[in-house]
Amino acid sequence: MSTAKVLTVGSAVGSIRELFAKIESIDKKHGKFDFVLCLGDFFGPPKGAEEAYEDDHEIMQLLNGRLEAPVECYIMQGEHALPAPVIEKFAKTGGALSKNVFLLHKSGVLTTPQGIRIACLAGTYNSNEYASSDSAPGFASPHFTAQTVEKLLANTMTSSKPADKNYISLAAIAGSSASSQLVDILISNAWPAGIDGFSAAPLPAPELSAIGVRPVADVIRKTKPRYHFAAGGGKPAKFWEREPYVWDEDNGRVSRFVSVGAFGGEQGPGKKPRWFYAFSIARLSATSESQPKPANATLNPFTNRPPKRPLEFGVQRDGKRSKIDGPPGMPPTGYKCKICESPDHFITDCPDREKPHEGYVCRICKESGHFIRDCPTKNAVGDTGGRKPREGYVCRACGSELHYIEDCPAAKQMGGRQGRRPPPKEIAPDECWFCLSNPNLAKHLIVSIGTECYVTLPKGQIIPTHLGADHPNTPKVPGGGHVLIVPITHYPTYLSIPPDLSQPIVSETEKYKSALRAMFAKNGAVAVSFEVGRMSAKGGHAHVQVVPVPNNLKDKVEQAFRDEAALAGVAFEEDAEEALNAAAGGRGGYFRVDLPDGRKLVHLMRERGPFSIQFGRQVLVGLLGMGDRFDWKACTQREEDDMEDVQAFKAAFAPFDPSLE
Repeated sequence: MSTAKVLTVGSAVGSIRELFAKIESIDKKHGKFDFVLCLGDFFGPPKGAEEAYEDDHEIMQLLNGRLEAPVECYIMQGEHALPAPVIEKFAKTGGALSKNVFLLHKSGVLTTPQGIRIACLAGTYNSNEYASSDSAPGFASPHFTAQTVEKLLANTMTSSKPADKNYISLAAIAGSSASSQLVDILISNAWPAGIDGFSAAPLPAPELSAIGVRPVADVIRKTKPRYHFAAGGGKPAKFWEREPYVWDEDNGRVSRFVSVGAFGGEQGPGKKPRWFYAFSIARLSATSESQPKPANATLNPFTNRPPKRPLEFGVQRDGKRSKIDGPPGMPPTGYKCKICESPDHFITDCPDREKPHEGYVCRICKESGHFIRDCPTKNAVGDTGGRKPREGYVCRACGSELHYIEDCPAAKQMGGRQGRRPPPKEIAPDECWFCLSNPNLAKHLIVSIGTECYVTLPKGQIIPTHLGADHPNTPKVPGGGHVLIVPITHYPTYLSIPPDLSQPIVSETEKYKSALRAMFAKNGAVAVSFEVGRMSAKGGHAHVQVVPVPNNLKDKVEQAFRDEAALAGVAFEEDAEEALNAAAGGRGGYFRVDLPDGRKLVHLMRERGPFSIQFGRQVLVGLLGMGDRFDWKACTQREEDDMEDVQAFKAAFAPFDPSLE
């Protein structure tokens, strides 16, 4: 499956050269990014009609090819009309402004080479002009209209590509038609009405609760974007990330909303709001498995649909707003639906629009003639009473094709859908991956057993020992050196261990860490250890991961964690010890890193905030230049190779092993 690595940045407001420099810096540290989405005002306010742009102006340098973007950038119109030279260049090329810069139309839809569908609703919302047919066309107007929205929704049924063949690499399109209106990414200036509904994430400013507009919400209901980025979150723009929400009627499709701060322009007092957001997104196909529901997902704020057509106002009469020559909810005089040419409804309400186009196939039953929401088999049940799986699904717990894993009796996990789930069943010791009493524990990987803890090589360790062992950054520690220190007694996290029992466990853990540091030092490496202390509902098993890093990279470890944390929205506490005290007793989740020089980095997890349990591994594979070893499942070996690593590690560790003292 093709995956795109994307960087989203806030409004440049004319600071084009400076933004390109920042993008280049971020790309060198955290790339390579496949493309960049530049939100909001890229050029800033335009000059007057009588004012010309000098040749050395950044806009002219960009249009003339003298100012180049380091990565392919898709830009949009912000809250201002676009500069005249930009509009002229767009008219000639269809969007390509320079080698790596492509301007999206106000109602643009395109598909990237990775198969990611991007929709753009540019400009700002003005209720007096939204339904007017007299507003300035295209980029000469700072606003979008009802016609803009209608065109966008019509464009979601087709694929698009730049008109200039010299720039086709910016948005290569596989075909000319799309199977549905669904898009992967939506970018806009305006927020959708109701986006903060059901959200517990605090808004950065109270006035943001009233800035959403209904036309953007209507677009979301039709396109169900997996990511929606907006630039117009206040003046100056604020950063806000909403919890994800799910479209149950569309195979559990997950949507996320992020509003980013501005890169350029005037900033308010205090710290500059976060102006960038990096993420990876894979193309979804008709055969893709349903996405797992995020743990922090909320109710869908768009599930309860508003009236068919919101009342839009136009001209002012006697100080009161009134509908533009037509009854409430009806199109203005002279309007005709572009699908059926009826004057009685807008294109978004056309009954013919509810019919699938030729070639559309329902992803549930693989039949044509209806959308997935109308599929007669959508509510079919499996053999255990839950939803009936789609064709080809196999339960990972028992191998049945007649129920999902959440409905499987053998899985001993949560069953049924939201609202009917029993409390999560706590993991028993004989089911825990790390408890010695579990008969399925990979005991052949254990390299040392102490009084309170044991040490084991993990399945799929970061360090390559056979295939790929010749990598220039591979530490020379026998057997690889990536190990887990695991308390023998089952506790969810180290800080959840009762105080009267924790001292011997923590003490032995520190002895093992010290022994590993000594062993690594003998082999030209330093130790980096980390723990994800997450208090899950079912209860995990505490463990610390220790990974060797070559001496030549030891001074880069801290910055690698801080850089990745900045991209992921992870904040390390100023006082690590105070943060650990705050999390003690299992009062909250935390992520802890022990740096080579003995200092610590600690992140306290928000109650509903997302945090990847693979964050530590992600940082270290990036530091080592081993991005292909991020997924531990892809790094597993034959048992014979594992045993060879175990014997090599045990022999080298024996002089340092505290359990042998």
